[in-house]
Amino acid sequence: MQPILDIQNISKKFRIQHETGGYLSLRDRMTKALTFNSVKTEDFWALRDVSFQVQPGESIGIIGRNGAGKSTLLKILSKITPPTEGKIISRGRTASLLEVGTGFHPELTGRENIFFNGSLLGMKRMEIAAKFDEIVDFSGVEKFLDTPLKHYSSGMQLRLAFAVAAFLEPEILIIDEVLAVGDAEFQKKCLGKMEDVTKGGRTILFVSHNMQAVASLCKKGICIANGRIESMGPVGATIEKYLQKSNAGQSHGGLTIEPNTFKADEDFLLLDIKFFQDSKKVMGTVENGKPLQVEVRYQLFNKLNRFRIFLDVCDQWGGVIFRSFHDEDNPDVVNMNTGEYLSRLTIPANLLAPIPYEFKFHFGIHNVRMMEPTEGVAFAVNVEQTGAYNKGYGGLHTAGVISPVLPWEIIRR
Repeated sequence: MQPILDIQNISKKFRIQHETGGYLSLRDRMTKALTFNSVKTEDFWALRDVSFQVQPGESIGIIGRNGAGKSTLLKILSKITPPTEGKIISRGRTASLLEVGTGFHPELTGRENIFFNGSLLGMKRMEIAAKFDEIVDFSGVEKFLDTPLKHYSSGMQLRLAFAVAAFLEPEILIIDEVLAVGDAEFQKKCLGKMEDVTKGGRTILFVSHNMQAVASLCKKGICIANGRIESMGPVGATIEKYLQKSNAGQSHGGLTIEPNTFKADEDFLLLDIKFFQDSKKVMGTVENGKPLQVEVRYQLFNKLNRFRIFLDVCDQWGGVIFRSFHDEDNPDVVNMNTGEYLSRLTIPANLLAPIPYEFKFHFGIHNVRMMEPTEGVAFAVNVEQTGAYNKGYGGLHTAGVISPVLPWEIIRR
């Protein structure tokens, strides 16, 4: 089977100009132009030698940090901008949703824009008319259908643009992070529609920073870094590699912090955080078949009313799996005097599945936080499958983000 998209050694270069001297007035600029002063230029490669193939019916998630080159790649695939080098062979009609209002005219009404945008996608008027009612119903803008688009909010424009792109049945649907503009209900609706599109055998290229959406929608993943493909393969493995690299730059991979690293304020000093299994300090990787002890050592310089430590255990997409408070079973710690303290949490064996996690610690007085995870109190934790119970089932317990061993009762009737 021939690929529906064949991307061969795509590169894109932009020329950046640097003007010295800070802000220049109009007179300064005219003088500079007349004196033929040179402007420094620099070549910036947004993409370098990007190659991959897309088969009909594939759903591919493209991930990477801001500025990695994802949007530039989609603009090239959508034929909005040409590549500097390389070529693309496309064997299907493409619809793109890259920015709110892409392919729409602000002076035309919503009704006129449906036909206008559809014609840009290569659709005949009869084909557009056949899908018209479905487009309007999905977009939810029926009341404003005969209102010029310039009076629509960005959310309304997004609804109409997505409905047109999804319902006019292009062979290839390209979607950038634009869905982030919509509300939560509409995002869920869009993801459901995209699932229907992939089940119908059409191809989707989806760029998003929402790893959960990428993982649920796409089967294959491509991670781009510095304009090049860093990894490509099954979406779960691609996301895992990307998050591990991201966490390595933001979290404490060694699961320990140096004493006196963080000073929250005049009332509180975090001394250290350590992780233990079998009374031995663990570094980076823990075993799911053994209990995990988390120890937080800190000092209070003043008597604090309702001082609280809470831990968020997050999955590899950043979603909070559970939150634990150090005072939820300890009413005696509501009012804490000055002194040094050690708070210890035990996570039972076989609760965490063998996947990467992030442990985020918060400190505060009641619900007012004294220190945020962005200051460094976050740890990348990789859980390995070592429990005898899990081993015996050939990895079946890896499904999901937790894997508790739960009691079952068997009754013979």
